[in-house]
Amino acid sequence: MVKHDHLSYMPELNNKSEVSGADVRAELPSRRQRKATETRLRIFRSALQLFGERGFGNVTVEEITEAADVGKGTFFNYFDSKEHVLGVMAEVQLARVEEAVLEAAAGKHSIRLTLHHLFLRLSEEPGRSPFLARTFIGSFLASAVVRELLRDRMAAARAMLETVIHQGQARGEIDGSLAPVDVAFQMQQAVLGAVLLWSLHEEPEVKVWIEKSFRHFWRAVAAPRKGKKQ
Repeated sequence: MVKHDHLSYMPELNNKSEVSGADVRAELPSRRQRKATETRLRIFRSALQLFGERGFGNVTVEEITEAADVGKGTFFNYFDSKEHVLGVMAEVQLARVEEAVLEAAAGKHSIRLTLHHLFLRLSEEPGRSPFLARTFIGSFLASAVVRELLRDRMAAARAMLETVIHQGQARGEIDGSLAPVDVAFQMQQAVLGAVLLWSLHEEPEVKVWIEKSFRHFWRAVAAPRKGKKQ
């Protein structure tokens, strides 16, 4: 069954200086596509709320559709199973990486600022509550279906991040001796590690963990200052 699997409606395209008006009109989705995306996200967030309250194994598809105010047929238009609902998390994160790629290409901000913003955006969805983050992590570990989806989406995200890393190296912001794929891996580890540890400790708020994680990440990948030995 073919599913609607693209969530990256990005109105910010209208503000990208390097994207022409014709390109924007070609890339922006139709009203029908936006409605489909909104429905899919509503199902996802309703399921997320239930998973967080009751645990993944104690929630049925019927309960998800009731919470989202959609029919069961609508649910299966978008998802093969409730396990596939969790795969939307990876798609949402992938869309945010796409936004970072566009932001970097526009050249209005430093690569450091673009990656800092991305760190914060990537923590938003799992950072809604510590219990919710633990639910996500537990579901990823327990479900082979979700793990496969997550691996695929994370690999796609790393490929996109590599383009941002390349730009950072070309601008002299990121250490040119580092392999972009390694920097992309390190970034994913830094975000996921911060969210995991926050979910275990529950305080301070997730943003504090992410800010600290970003500072350490950036120190590790930033280009050496001129005249300073590596």
